Amino acid sequence: MSKISIIIPTINEANNLPLLLSDLSSIQKEGEIIIVDCGSEDKTIDIANIYGAKVCISKERNRGFQLNLGAKNSKGDWLIFLHADTRLNHDWFRKINSFLKGNKNSIYYFKFKINNKKIVYRVLEILVNFRSRFFKQPYGDQGLIIHRTTYLKNNGFRKIPLMEDVDFLRRLKKTIDLKQLNSSIFISSRKWERTNIFLQAIKNWQFRRRWLKGESLKSIYSDYYKK
Repeated sequence: MSKISIIIPTINEANNLPLLLSDLSSIQKEGEIIIVDCGSEDKTIDIANIYGAKVCISKERNRGFQLNLGAKNSKGDWLIFLHADTRLNHDWFRKINSFLKGNKNSIYYFKFKINNKKIVYRVLEILVNFRSRFFKQPYGDQGLIIHRTTYLKNNGFRKIPLMEDVDFLRRLKKTIDLKQLNSSIFISSRKWERTNIFLQAIKNWQFRRRWLKGESLKSIYSDYYKK
């Protein structure tokens, strides 16, 4: 059994994936990298193969389904879920190694940083890290590190196209301790570059509110991808 399994859902991520896979190359014999692709038309799968990642093909364009498929095909004691457009520090594995020897019932996540020098993103970083640490609400783009037994015991990610991270952590928040790592994950600013970041934050909050009130994810998904 590998020590860790890193699970990355993809769809046309050829521009971003080589950077992340380079960051992850330091794990070598410590674990495995699993790319779960849902129909990329670029070189995503070729890049995954070049870097020696295991490739799983998802029959659905559904991130919750992809993450769960990756977990089912993994062998690691610890599951690390990452987005393809993120980056990690060169010493990320050394920093998390001590946590992997500790409490298997905790879920760990990285400090949130945005890979853009604009000052406005520093404000967003402060707000997100405050929300994550004090309200126990990290999201999937911050990287989630979960022990296999905890993941399986709590039925993993539901097969939903949006809010899979919110749904999973809401189910676990009262029984599992969420801990922020002393290491940052660098998020691509691409999702905010075409809009005002604070207006987008409000829109995202409204999407979550609609979902929590019971609105169908099909309707929310349609509105989310109109942008």
